[in-house]
Amino acid sequence: MREGADRETIRHELGLVVGVQDVSLRFPAGEVSVIMGLSGSGKSTLLRLLNGLHRPTAGTVMVAGANLATLGRRALVSFRRRQFGMVFQRFALLPHRTVRANVEFGLEIQRLPREQRRVKAMEAISLVGLQGWEERYPDELSGGMQQRVGLARALAVSPEILLMDEAFSALDPLIRAELQNELLALQARMRKTVVFVTHDPDEALKLGDWIAIMRDGAVVQAGRPEEIVARPVDDYVAAFVQRVDRTRALTAGAVMRERGGAVRTGDDPAAVLERLRRDDLPGVCVVDENDRLCGALGRERLSSLVAGGVRRLDRGMLRAAHAVPSDTPLAAVLRIAAQGGCPIAVVGPDQCVRGVIFDHSIMAVLAGQPQPPMGEAVRRADGVA
Repeated sequence: MREGADRETIRHELGLVVGVQDVSLRFPAGEVSVIMGLSGSGKSTLLRLLNGLHRPTAGTVMVAGANLATLGRRALVSFRRRQFGMVFQRFALLPHRTVRANVEFGLEIQRLPREQRRVKAMEAISLVGLQGWEERYPDELSGGMQQRVGLARALAVSPEILLMDEAFSALDPLIRAELQNELLALQARMRKTVVFVTHDPDEALKLGDWIAIMRDGAVVQAGRPEEIVARPVDDYVAAFVQRVDRTRALTAGAVMRERGGAVRTGDDPAAVLERLRRDDLPGVCVVDENDRLCGALGRERLSSLVAGGVRRLDRGMLRAAHAVPSDTPLAAVLRIAAQGGCPIAVVGPDQCVRGVIFDHSIMAVLAGQPQPPMGEAVRRADGVA
């Protein structure tokens, strides 16, 4: 491949399959990272590289300061037992063992004393809501309950990293949604580093703090969910996220216009009005010298100020404006916009304006049009920041 051969050429001429190629990723600690792609894209292969079940033919796999690609077999097995928990699509439960005995299995491999195994297993069973079922066998459980056992078994060994390979794909939609919610609730309490593989965009966007999309063994885009939905890098990614519910996936920060949507008190109304006409904007937010929101102005109000000979904007000329944090769900932004609330200021933790949302930017994102990054939030009417 270094000589320019593609995946199909290598398969045809050498009879080899390239599972993963040219992948360089850093998974955020304490967050849920999702690897998403179609069947055969390489996502499960990448997951198995992460815990050493597959060895890379080139490159490194760094986990907690160790390069898994160079560890010997015994060291790798020991490292894997300490660092990783694994949840599989098909449950992988031992049918002759009870729920508790299945959850204890990894602890037995770690050679923990029996009483410690029992305590840790019961803690994990309680975490996944299976109290009272610990002496039942897998064939007495529903699919959702069996997957809870698999999750409890992975959590019982107190792993630093939880790997989940299509863990909910075999479940009915309602049970699947229920387990997704339970995983999010557990993650809010435990803050594990989770790497979750799925082919379902809605599942990826619901669970993922960070997402990598794969195609033909390569990562085509990686980033926060709202970045991927609002700004897909190519047609493949755009098609992948086309049918997702954008009101749930996107936030105010993803749809705001980061430049040109705000001006300062003291600016010339004539220059502001000219900018609105040039940029085809219906209105503007006005901030003070510290970038704090003062209010908003529409074209009609600006026109009357210009006609009246006003040369400088001040607070008394402005109407009230809505402000929302950048992580506000788009659904909540839509409710404000439906009441005639645009333009809407987007503020950071310091309450400074980071961007502005207009009706047309919301409609563009809902229609699937990519949002280009724009730069600074506030610009003087004469173009000087």
